[in-house]
Amino acid sequence: MRPFASLLIALLLAAPLSAATPKLSTVIARAVADPARPSTHKQLLDPLRKPAETLAFSGVRPGMSVGEFYPGGGYFTRMLSDVVGPTGHIYGIENYRWKDAVEGDQALLAEGKWKNVSIDIEPFGTVNFPRPLDLAWVTQNYHDMKIAKYGKVDTVAFDRAVYAALKPGGIYFILDHQGAPGLTDEQIEKLHRINRDVVVREVTSAGFKLVAEGKFLRRPADDHTKSIFDPAIQGHTDQYALRFVKPRR
Repeated sequence: MRPFASLLIALLLAAPLSAATPKLSTVIARAVADPARPSTHKQLLDPLRKPAETLAFSGVRPGMSVGEFYPGGGYFTRMLSDVVGPTGHIYGIENYRWKDAVEGDQALLAEGKWKNVSIDIEPFGTVNFPRPLDLAWVTQNYHDMKIAKYGKVDTVAFDRAVYAALKPGGIYFILDHQGAPGLTDEQIEKLHRINRDVVVREVTSAGFKLVAEGKFLRRPADDHTKSIFDPAIQGHTDQYALRFVKPRR
């Protein structure tokens, strides 16, 4: 067979496979639109939490092993499950003291659709996964680890444990409510906010590199003085998204 003919056949054979592999943006759009997601999530939460932008920024990809801290009933868990697909897995860890969250997680698993999701109920701050992770995920909960009544957590030790749990080149994604500089733990408990610079300082001290910061949930109208549950600001808080990477050695 002539070389040109061989090349042409190879290209024709490869074309269907390439065409069958959707772009990441398409995968994420399908995950957000999944009819199995609760309608309240789509109608009430999506306009406020911007899940497509969050997923795209986080670095999640098909086939990844993701450690999701504190699924809280699975707002992001369902979408993460769809994005990583059958070759990936979502390993959730829930705080055993958050009974409502535990019940929500159990209800998610009982739906029977999310075959690539498992959730362990553990003391707050536990980092324990059966295999190395591609992505560690904490959304709107880093500040909670400063609140002693939920369980005492040394956040720097937590960050070091996450570092150890990730593969080289793995991603540590954190999204939280912006707080004013210098907040005490008592003020964090009252407001449920944490300053972005505190998170960056703690996480980079564990060896991570900050590689990107997302602005898609920044809201300048929030002056950071109100609790995130204050009706005047609830759902419209100023939030930062941070993507850290464990360096490859």
